[in-house]
Amino acid sequence: MSTLAEPSVSVTRGWIARLSLANLGFWVAVLTPIQVLLPTQIERLDPAGKETRLAIVTACAAIVSIIAAPVAGALSDRTLSRWGRRRPWIAGGVALCALSLVALPFAASVAVVAVCWSLAQAGQNALFAGMSATVPDQVPVRQRGVVSAFVGLPAPLGLVLGVFLVTAVVPDLTGGYLVVALALVLLTAPFLLGTADDRLTPAERPVFTFRSFWISPRRHPDFAWAAISRLAIQLANSIATLYLLYFLRDVVHLADPGGGVFVLTLLYTGGILLTSVVAGKLSDRSGKRKIFVVVSSVVIAIAMLILAAWHTFPAAMAAAFVLGLGYGVYVAIDNALITQVLPGARDRAKDLGVINIANTAPQAFAPLIAGGVIAFSGSYTVLYLIAGAVALIGALLVRPIRGVR
Repeated sequence: MSTLAEPSVSVTRGWIARLSLANLGFWVAVLTPIQVLLPTQIERLDPAGKETRLAIVTACAAIVSIIAAPVAGALSDRTLSRWGRRRPWIAGGVALCALSLVALPFAASVAVVAVCWSLAQAGQNALFAGMSATVPDQVPVRQRGVVSAFVGLPAPLGLVLGVFLVTAVVPDLTGGYLVVALALVLLTAPFLLGTADDRLTPAERPVFTFRSFWISPRRHPDFAWAAISRLAIQLANSIATLYLLYFLRDVVHLADPGGGVFVLTLLYTGGILLTSVVAGKLSDRSGKRKIFVVVSSVVIAIAMLILAAWHTFPAAMAAAFVLGLGYGVYVAIDNALITQVLPGARDRAKDLGVINIANTAPQAFAPLIAGGVIAFSGSYTVLYLIAGAVALIGALLVRPIRGVR
């Protein structure tokens, strides 16, 4: 069977488990530095300007991601390695990210932090390009809701594991970065070593042109609507979570904001665990995707409204749980929906890299939006109201998709 053929054989539980573990390692490496390590390091380097400096660092890294994701995907689609198309990019991404994380605690200035974190993001995007493409490569449509749910679960679990490791097990900043790098390597190893990856033949290799990075919204409107919807919802999520540590410290006046972040993360994860796999199974059985995305976006907006209205830790706990309920449905179903609107089989990794801009671009825009709102209004109420409005816009944008129910 051609490497580019639509998959028809169901993947095994072991395959799903290995991919989930690899995604767990990926999210530990992505989220833990953003949530805890980078804010702590930057506050030590520049206490007075920590919000602005953090915004600059994350924005620089996000710009790198916007470029790296589709480029790594396009190269993966054209790789003729005997190890397959995806595994070389997964392995290379793991290596680059791990080395960059090891270097980060030794950065003596915000500029060096920005360079190291940007290199880590480049590695993460090469890794993501390879892993995300394995789903449309190997998973039949009838299984994608459940598989996407299990692939989405590692995001909050990765944050819980990562925050636990760097706050309870290895609270030292240097040790924190090292343990995150080690977790990335160990958790991706089973998928790299134990999963087959079909080899591309020279005849199947697509021709590389820079024009291939442009996906016409007129020719592929479903892909365009799905990308814009994801951009809006991920932007809302990024705006809401970027300054969570500072929100608990400066607005809620929590005595232990780091511990507070961990509690909120546990509640958030609990919400996701309750809804993600169930939503994936229901979506696969019904064949419907859009209604799940719309409902989940509305629930996410409700969580933002709670944060905007009540600046207390119990309210933040309630918001975290509600956000988890909504986001659990969203990550399960949106990932499945995206794989069904890809323009073609030849450029799956590149197209997923392009749509991954909807995940990474908010990391560039959110600091500018959130930093601007805080600087000019000084109000987290306004910030969270904006985040809720953006989530609702994301719900509306999924409705015009025609090729998926």
